Amino acid sequence: MLKLVVCIKQVPMVSELPWNSKTGTLRREMAEGMINPACKHALESALVLKQEHNCHITVITMGPPMAEEVLYEAIAMGADCGILLTDPRMAGADTLITSRTLAATIETRCPDFDLILCGCHTSDSETGQVGPQLAENMNIAGAAYIEHMELNGRTLRMKRVVDEFLETLEMDLPGLVTINTRTYIPRYVPLDGLQNAFEKQDIKLIDADELGIDPKTIGMKASPTRILDVYSPVEEKKNVVMKGAVKKMVDRLFDEYGDRISAAIGKDLKTHDHDEEQT
Repeated sequence: MLKLVVCIKQVPMVSELPWNSKTGTLRREMAEGMINPACKHALESALVLKQEHNCHITVITMGPPMAEEVLYEAIAMGADCGILLTDPRMAGADTLITSRTLAATIETRCPDFDLILCGCHTSDSETGQVGPQLAENMNIAGAAYIEHMELNGRTLRMKRVVDEFLETLEMDLPGLVTINTRTYIPRYVPLDGLQNAFEKQDIKLIDADELGIDPKTIGMKASPTRILDVYSPVEEKKNVVMKGAVKKMVDRLFDEYGDRISAAIGKDLKTHDHDEEQT
């Protein structure tokens, strides 16, 4: 039986994210959480493989105790068991330290894994870095933004669209993939799945001591990333009134805003005008 590991993340459900201005991190305890949307696509891809090849799925997440609820949801959807990495000393970790902590967890708790699946990005940071960094930390092959997978023995055939080109890739297991959000549409949680999730209760809570990780190598203090400022972008509009003869107004329009107009219509106006003058 193939053993799959799906890394998911709980993200805030609200649009106005509660930031801690001093640390530059999210105050997750103040917001209602949900499974990161892209992680749901990764979970769905694992569930499809399970249906086709009778795989075993372990779901792992790192976060506060309240993050346990996304593991219950994952089990209700069809995963077999869950692991919650929860420890105040792990809080505030950047993508590098997060990937290292996940790698240590998989190596000790799921050493015989065949395939790791991750979402291609998260809605609260959009970095898309944890998956590739995790593959690097574990010294395994990795492929990003996968849209379709076919498993043939120990070989995984994958498809993805990059720069408008369809690529077909093959990878020998073990390996890691991040799943795009264009395919593998997540299924609804069935009622019998909810009952099974809470009756089964196959979720392990692990802290740094149980994992055997040096506290100095986890969390915000070990993270090299520093948040200098957190702010919400403000969209501003400015009206410009042009007066005078039509030709002068048109000339001014192209002189001051020609680059923006060119970008909007996908045509180089300067080159076009020059060609007309040559003609």
